[in-house]
Amino acid sequence: MTYNLLKGKKGIIFGALDEKSIAWKVAQHCVSEGAEIVLSNAPIALRMGEINKLADACKAPIFAADVTNSEDIDKLFIQTKEHFGGGVDFVLHSIGMSPNVRKSIHYTESNYDFMHKTMDISAMSLHRILQAAMKHDVINEWGSVVALTYIAAQRVFPDYNDMADAKALLEGITRSFGYHYGVKKRVRINTVSQSPTRTTAGSGVKGFDGFISYAEKMSPLGNATADQCADYVVSLFSDLTRMVTMQNLFHDGGFSFTGVTPEVIEQMEK
Repeated sequence: MTYNLLKGKKGIIFGALDEKSIAWKVAQHCVSEGAEIVLSNAPIALRMGEINKLADACKAPIFAADVTNSEDIDKLFIQTKEHFGGGVDFVLHSIGMSPNVRKSIHYTESNYDFMHKTMDISAMSLHRILQAAMKHDVINEWGSVVALTYIAAQRVFPDYNDMADAKALLEGITRSFGYHYGVKKRVRINTVSQSPTRTTAGSGVKGFDGFISYAEKMSPLGNATADQCADYVVSLFSDLTRMVTMQNLFHDGGFSFTGVTPEVIEQMEK
């Protein structure tokens, strides 16, 4: 069921790679709710993924941009304003990558060049995007920016590695830039902390199946799906949440505030 929550709105979706991507689902749901969108990802991701299929379905152009490169982001925003004939109303940041995770390097043995790349791609990219958006006046008044995060920013999940540090920085940027963009143009910025979800990126984390099983047993409502996450993000892009900003919003079936459950105790007693 759709509600036309985003009728007449325009937005940019960063990070859709394939049908497993939360960004892919968000793009589909935004269009279903009446929005027009632009899709963007790094050139290498565009070659690896299936984004052309999504672009066709959503009738959306694809503008390549390396989010570690300020010139690429400037070009993307210029192209976007030309395409829409003006600014956008929402932006999704669904970007994350860790070479240390990909190469199975233990957190205590992190390669610092790799860690810097993790931070640059997964967290600093949000600051870079927001800085360029402000410079080019891309986001309309009362616009909404959402970045996807994970509870490893607050709690230790050993194999989440330096991505946990990156998510903590991402959430810090959300609060700090959220203040400044709110004062300047009433733009709101939030993070959504989603349940572990079987995305292409998430599946690369060691022990990910265990994450999902444990979270399912610990969550009163069970794990939230990618489609449910997309619904939540749509609500944050809509005018119904105009006064919500600088927040880290848990979308995890109650996992984040549950101490222990009978299912987990039973499993531990076996």
